[in-house]
Amino acid sequence: MGSIDREDPAAFKAGRGMLIQYLNEARATEDALVRTLQAHVALTPRGAYRDLLEHHLTETRGHSRAVARRLDALGASGSLLGATIGLAESVVGQALALAKGPLDVLRGHGGEEKLLKNAKDECATEALEIATYDAIETLAREQGDTETAELAARHRADEERMLAGLRAAIPNLTRAAAAARTGGGGDYRVDETGIADALDPAPWPGYDDLNAGQVVARLSDLTQEQLAGVAEYERGRRNRRSVLERVAALTAEEPWPGYDAAAADVIVGRVRGGGPIAGRVRDYEARHRRRVAVLEAAQRELAGS
Repeated sequence: MGSIDREDPAAFKAGRGMLIQYLNEARATEDALVRTLQAHVALTPRGAYRDLLEHHLTETRGHSRAVARRLDALGASGSLLGATIGLAESVVGQALALAKGPLDVLRGHGGEEKLLKNAKDECATEALEIATYDAIETLAREQGDTETAELAARHRADEERMLAGLRAAIPNLTRAAAAARTGGGGDYRVDETGIADALDPAPWPGYDDLNAGQVVARLSDLTQEQLAGVAEYERGRRNRRSVLERVAALTAEEPWPGYDAAAADVIVGRVRGGGPIAGRVRDYEARHRRRVAVLEAAQRELAGS
């Protein structure tokens, strides 16, 4: 096997052009994979497989930026050499074909099989990326370009971990697809997919990681509008009885419109003067936010009336 003669300007230039071509191909593949992963996350319910996809989506965006910076350092940031010529016929074109987005919804015999097919496609793309970074590292070392070689090695390690994670997930995905296809029952939940979460976000960040008791402990601090949102979200998902019962117990008419959004000092000022409003404030506040200043002010007015 021959190697690039670094002392020969023509050979070195040709080798550099080849390296730039492969870097462009790597960036095109990373950008295609970003679109593919976004589409696949949208179809994947919450769980270990979606966590894997979301983690690699973050990595893949970082890879694309890092390759772009390296191309810029090599003076080729605007070059599309080799990455656009005959793209549809190249292996990069095959990777781009995987980024079909909404078309993935129509694939397979059910949600479980869609996930399995997606995972198989992702394995193919990861293998392509590993091979591409193998080639980039080899060319870079032949050129004496240590920085590019190390970048390729780092990215390849990420792709190898992702491929291993996908292969570990495929047996469970296969069992789920087989159960759904053969009548054993599937557990694919459209309302837990990425697109459902985007359209119907959780009441607050981290909500889905809390158990029922932890959610209930926070409900008294919520406004009536927020309580309604929790009830709607719960009914469409886990439907936890203790959460819904506590929401029902806290659901009440505000002492006046906009009360929940008012600051404590504003409420205290309005309570002065006593009358029925002080009683409504005391009863409502005692069940909800239990702010000492508000409760004391209401009680003082009621005691003096």
